[in-house]
Amino acid sequence: MQARDGCWLKSAGLVLVRQMPGSAKGVVFITIEDETGIANLVIWPKLYERQRRVILSAGMLAVHGRIQREGEVVHLVAHQVSDLSNALASVAAATLPSPCHMGAATNCIMPVPALLCAACRPKARKHSTSTFPIYPSTQSN
Repeated sequence: MQARDGCWLKSAGLVLVRQMPGSAKGVVFITIEDETGIANLVIWPKLYERQRRVILSAGMLAVHGRIQREGEVVHLVAHQVSDLSNALASVAAATLPSPCHMGAATNCIMPVPALLCAACRPKARKHSTSTFPIYPSTQSN
C-alpha cells in the first residue's frame, strides 16, 4: 500500500489468513489479497464484536479503514468490513465451464459426477471381491 499514514482507504480482496493471537488482547489480524498485492488488516475487538460473523466467515472482504505505518510495516486498521463472498461466487459461476452436456460448455477435463445430469454420470460398476486391482493383461497367451 502506497497511501500515507493516517489516510482513509477502501480495499477489497480474498481472505488468505485470519489470526487471533492469545497475546493480542482480542485483536484479529487478517491478510487479504487482490491482483495488486496483499493488505494486512487490524480488527479491533469492538468491530469484531459487531461483525463477528462476517469477519470469521467471509471468503472475500471489503474494508474501509485508516492506514497505519510504522517504518516498513503497513496495516489497514478496519472501521467497517463487508462480506463480498456472494460477488465472488457469482464471478466463479459465470466463468467456470459447465461439466455437463446440458450446459453451455463441454471442455471440462475432470467433471465431478455429482454435478452431471443422469445421462452423463458414469454407470455404476459392480465391485470385485478381489483385494487386488484388476488390470487388463498385457501378456499374450
